[in-house]
Amino acid sequence: MLKRIVKELKRHAPFTAFGAITGIIIMFLFHRLPSRISYNVFYTLHPIHVVLSALVTASIYKLYGKGKVKIWILLLIGYVGSMGIATLSDSLIPYLGESLLRLPNKGIHIGFMEKWWLVNPLAIIGIALAYFRPTTKFPHAGHVLLSTWASLSHIMMALGGGINWVLVIVTFLFLFLAVWIPCCLSDIVFPLLFVKR
Repeated sequence: MLKRIVKELKRHAPFTAFGAITGIIIMFLFHRLPSRISYNVFYTLHPIHVVLSALVTASIYKLYGKGKVKIWILLLIGYVGSMGIATLSDSLIPYLGESLLRLPNKGIHIGFMEKWWLVNPLAIIGIALAYFRPTTKFPHAGHVLLSTWASLSHIMMALGGGINWVLVIVTFLFLFLAVWIPCCLSDIVFPLLFVKR
C-alpha cells in the first residue's frame, strides 16, 4: 500500500503543479476582486469539488470491491472521503496559509456547516452517481483543478487587494499541498483501505 501511495503521489505531482500554476495566473489576473465575489466563487467551486470527490472516492471503492459493496459503507466512504478531504483541501490548508501570511481578511469557511443545505446533498449526489455509474478518470482530473481553484478563492477572500512575490510563492506552495496530498489520499488511498486485497 505504501508503494502504491508513493507511486500515485509521484504520478499526480506534475498535474497538481500545473493546477497550482493556473491558480497563480488567476490570482494575478483577479487579485483585486472584492472578497464577496471570491466568497461566491468559493461556494460555487467547493460544492462541485465535493460532488467530484464523492464520485471518485465512492467509485474507487465500488470498482475495487468487485460487487461486494454494502450501500451503507459506500455512503460512509463517499461522504467522509469527500467532505473531510474537501474541507481540509479547500478550507483548512488555505486558512493555514492565510494565517501564516497574516492576510488582512483571513477566515475559515467550512462548507458542510456554513452552507450545509447545498454541500451535503451534493455529496450524496456524487455517491449515488458512483453507485449507478462508477467512473474515476475525468472526475479525478476535474477534482484536482476544482480543488486548486476552490483553495485559491478561499485565499483570495483574505487578500485585501495587494500581492507580492512572497505571497505568490507561498500561495503556490499552499495550493500545491492543499491539493496534492489530500486529493490523492481521498480519491485513491482512503477507499482502498476498505477493500479486501
